[in-house]
Amino acid sequence: MNTTPTISPTTENTAIPVALPTPSRPAVALPWRRLAREPLLHFLLLGALVFSADQLITARRGDPQTIVVSADVRKESAETFKSGMKRDPSPADLKILVERWVDNEVLYREGLALGLDRGDSSIRERVIFKALSLTQSGLSLPKIDRDGLRLWFEARHARYDAPARVDFMEAVVSIERSAETLKPFVEALNGRGKSEVESSLRVFKDRPRGNLVQGYGEAFTAALERATPGEWQALASADGLRVVRLVQLTAGVPAQFEALEEAVYRDWKDDTLAELTTRAVREMGKKYRLREEGVAR
Repeated sequence: MNTTPTISPTTENTAIPVALPTPSRPAVALPWRRLAREPLLHFLLLGALVFSADQLITARRGDPQTIVVSADVRKESAETFKSGMKRDPSPADLKILVERWVDNEVLYREGLALGLDRGDSSIRERVIFKALSLTQSGLSLPKIDRDGLRLWFEARHARYDAPARVDFMEAVVSIERSAETLKPFVEALNGRGKSEVESSLRVFKDRPRGNLVQGYGEAFTAALERATPGEWQALASADGLRVVRLVQLTAGVPAQFEALEEAVYRDWKDDTLAELTTRAVREMGKKYRLREEGVAR
């Protein structure tokens, strides 16, 4: 006999899982809310993800002037990334991880050449850190005036804006999530019919827009923002159709330069130092030959 669809009362405030591991940086420590956006991830955040791969590959080094990116490097980097990020790395993620591994290998070899391993021969990370610190000590930040800093801020406005936030519910069904099977269920939820489909309820409160994009995709997020509050819908997401109901949409708040000037200046210094450091390490790396193994051409 047909009945009204049942949603079990188990309710949770669930966030889309996008947290980044946040190890310390050698320069200035940043607040948690901004750390994931900082370019210094190039050397400490993503670098930390590949240190375990470094340890496994070090023993296999041959020609001191050749850096080999082996299949083991890629495998260990991907596994460490997945462990920290709770998802598989995309091709772009893996490319960045391999680049960071190569940067660390350059720093390690340069550190050994300078004798920075004395007293630390068994601690690879410290040799890399010493070489990185020595490299950064020779860098000078360019000058920037207030107008230049404002232009830098405007180019990165979204980084400082308070994001739009969404409250919504999802009815998680046990049946195949196709348009045909979900249509009568959605109609019943909206009081226009009956359905035998059972579901559990998930409640999402105050979810940042970027958080939804990460977990569900841009198309889903945009469709949810256009939805009528209180109306159940089946929306396409990165993981198939989802039965959801918009509860409330809170608009984002644009950031004001005057209120954040000091923080923006600190960010500019951190970003600029990271860019200069990357260039310096890549310049040092030119003396090495790079060979990649296990990569389809």
